[in-house]
Formats: sequence, structure tokens, C-alpha cells
Amino acid sequence: TLRKPISQSSMADWASKNLNMHTQGIFRRRISISNMLSWNGGSIKKPMLITSNRTIKKEACEMFKLVQSYMGDRQTRMDRNHVALVTVTKCWSMQGLRDELYIQLIRQTTDNMCYRSLAWGWELMAISLAFFSPSPKFQSYLEGYIYRHLDSDEKIAQHIKELVDLKNKKITKSRKKRKQNTEDEGLPISTYAKYCYRKLHKVAVTGGKKGLRKPTVEEITHARNAILTPSLFGSSLEEIMLRQQDMYPGNKLPWVQTQLSQQVLALGGEQTEGIFRIPGDIDEVNALKLQVEQWRIPNSLSDPNIPASLLKLWYRELEEPVIPQQFYEECISNYENPDAAVAVVQLLPELNRLVLCYLIHFLQIFAQPSNVGRTKMDVNNLAMVMAPNCLRCQSDDPRIIFENTRKEMSFLRMLIVHLDTSFIKGLV
Repeated sequence: TLRKPISQSSMADWASKNLNMHTQGIFRRRISISNMLSWNGGSIKKPMLITSNRTIKKEACEMFKLVQSYMGDRQTRMDRNHVALVTVTKCWSMQGLRDELYIQLIRQTTDNMCYRSLAWGWELMAISLAFFSPSPKFQSYLEGYIYRHLDSDEKIAQHIKELVDLKNKKITKSRKKRKQNTEDEGLPISTYAKYCYRKLHKVAVTGGKKGLRKPTVEEITHARNAILTPSLFGSSLEEIMLRQQDMYPGNKLPWVQTQLSQQVLALGGEQTEGIFRIPGDIDEVNALKLQVEQWRIPNSLSDPNIPASLLKLWYRELEEPVIPQQFYEECISNYENPDAAVAVVQLLPELNRLVLCYLIHFLQIFAQPSNVGRTKMDVNNLAMVMAPNCLRCQSDDPRIIFENTRKEMSFLRMLIVHLDTSFIKGLV
């Protein structure tokens, strides 16, 4: 469900307090907020947002040129993939540049008369949201901007037409031809906006790309492709199953779930101390994630903690948890009742029931006494590390969250001990 974003007046108030107002002309007259937030074909001499950091001041002006280059408004020898990589890497490495990039993109996608440039600006915003979130201070403003473009295609087309007509009442034939060509390129802006809206909410929670390795061209390409092709991570179970329909039409379970689970076992995870508790190297996990997105499992894996960490991430990032939200209260109400806990599983939608039963069957392997002796991960430990990936408390009250965490763990423990999952053997 879409939350109602901050109002237009609140956005204007935020802009008046945080924009680093630019000047123009020999009398250095201040540019209005509306001009500050409208497409600019020239360069800027200082950041869009107020900052005292000298490095940010310098980098912001260079970054504006990169944004223009990506959008096709400035000539460059670099291809667009490389421009995006340089831009994203700067912001990923330098937290103070992130809000600056987003406000620059807001500016360059406002009152932009070229549809292709406009679409590429939104594309760069979508790519950026795959790597880092705006600051909490700026998130509401960006959310409000994106929200206003969710169903705006007709308005945008009309607005571009009005802007062009205003600038050139007598448009030449060649100009007409150019305008027509550019309007035919790119996806509808609402497609980008809807993707960015979902991505913004996710990245605000996950925090974006982690680890020490800088972004790669492959990750940039994947982030761009994800706008149209649902990712195997962070999507709904239904979207994931739909995406794998062509590759594995007979599968009843998500390929990513079964493959990663089998990898953990193939690498001896059930005999590895601290499995699911000790995280795998984050850069290795990121690299494996990129491979899995391309339906590949590399042969070079040796540490079971890598696929184990990615498997936990997959469960945790599902758009809706394995146990859907409408069953949450029933789960925590029956955390001490084995029969009632098992009964909840039978009420789940078929796909969710199969995915959950596969997970429980997988965890039951680790809960066997012969394996617990090696892993030091008994049923309580397994429930503790996996419960947050299956159930999500919606409350903001720390006391409720704390109390429910214990109940979530107990509920999952009930399933590991009492749920009959024998039917899942051999199911893919």
C-alpha cells in the first residue's frame, strides 16, 4: 500500500531550508527555487545542497557533469555504463554526495524538454537506488517527488509539448523530427517511478550495497535490467516464480531457494560450526548474488557460509515474508501450541506453504543431534537466526518488538520440531 507522501508545501519548505541558492548575472541575483529545481543545460559552480565539506563542494560540480553526460545533455567519450559506474562509485564511497546526486536528478528531470534525456535521468535514479539510500532527512522529499510521477505520463507528455511550444513557436521541420525521435525512446516515466518508489522503501531499510569492493559494471547492468525484469531478490514469491517460468517451467519451488539450500549441504554446511550464525564474507556474498541473478552457481565455492548468508538474505528481502503479514498475529498467539502452529502452516497460500515447508525440512537436517554436535546450532539457535527472515513485526514500539521476537523464535522452533515435511523430499 502506498503511504501518502509529504505535501507539496512541505517539500517547498524543505527546499527553502536546504537548497544552496545559486546566483546569476553581474549583480549576482539569487535564482528562484523553481529555477534551481528545473532542468539546466549549463554547469553549476557550487552544490545544490548546503554543505561545509570542501571535498563535497568540489565533487558535486563534477558530478553534475556526469549526470548530464548520462542523460545525453553533455558530450562525453565515456559510454553510459562507465558514466553510471563513476557516478555511483563516487556516491557509494562518499556518503555526503548521495543526497546531492538525488537532488541533481530531481532538477534534471523537471521541466526537461527532451523525453529521452528525461527517461535516462529516471534510469540513473533507479540504478543509484540499487546501491545506496538517501539520508533519512532527504528521504521524504525524494519519496514525495517520485510519488507525484507514479501516474503522470499524459501530464508529462503535455508539459513537454507546452515547454517546447513556448520556447519555439515556429519549430523547424528538423526540430520536429528530432523531437519525435526522442519522444519515442525510453519507457513511460511512470514505469521508472513505480520501480524507484518500491526500491526507495527497500533500500531505506537494507542500506544498499555493503562490503569493501566497489560497484562493478556488471552490477550497474544488473541494476538497469532490474527496472523491467523482477530481481530474484526483493521481489514477491509470485514474481520470482513467474520469472523462472521459461527457465524451469516444471518447478514448484523458487530455483534460488532450492539451489542455495543444496549448495550449503554440498559444501558440508551441516557439519560447519556456527552455520547461519557466522556470516560469510560480504563481498563474496555480493559476488554470488550477482551470479545467481544470472541463473548461475559457480563451481569455485568452498565456504558454506557464503550460500548460507545469501539464502538468509533471500528470505529476508522477499517483498512479503514467507509467512504473509495477515497470519502474523495467529503465529505469535500460538507460539507454545504445536498443533495450532502446524495448523497455521496449512492455512497459508499454496506457494508460501511449499516454500516454508522446504525451509523447515532444510532446518530439520541441521537440527539432527549428530549435526548439532558439530555446528553448535541446536533447534533454539536455528529458530533464533531464521525467525526474523520468516516473520516481520510491523510495530514501531520497542517493547512489542522485543516481546514478539521471543514469540517468533518459539513459533519457528515449534515448526522445526513438530511439522511433518516428509512430503517435500525430492520436490524442486
